[in-house]
Amino acid sequence: MVKKIKDKSPLKKRPRILSLICVLGFLWIVFTFPGMFSPATKKLGDWVPAVYGLLIALSFISFIGVWNLKRWGVEMYVGVFFAKLVFFLLTNQFEGSVYAGIVFSLWFILTFLYYYRRMQLNL
Repeated sequence: MVKKIKDKSPLKKRPRILSLICVLGFLWIVFTFPGMFSPATKKLGDWVPAVYGLLIALSFISFIGVWNLKRWGVEMYVGVFFAKLVFFLLTNQFEGSVYAGIVFSLWFILTFLYYYRRMQLNL
């Protein structure tokens, strides 16, 4: 008996799991964005709110790329994930929400990578 090889043709329709992840990502960004303006963030340094805001904006842009099934969205998300890890290490800001964000981000990355080869290469 011959096993059927999984179809690796480009995605024409966004899988439901990617839609769910993008919606969760957009909601996560909505709830983390106000933290950029908090007094606790400003106390860490003058540059911290600006860098944190940039990371949040890049996360939002990467979710838009994934929503449109673009490979650059996955690549940007992975880059922002590691940049956030470095940011949290440098600012020593590890708390419950950061750990939850890491767990969810790893789940997102694994799911994105599963569909990566079938996403569009062009902009």
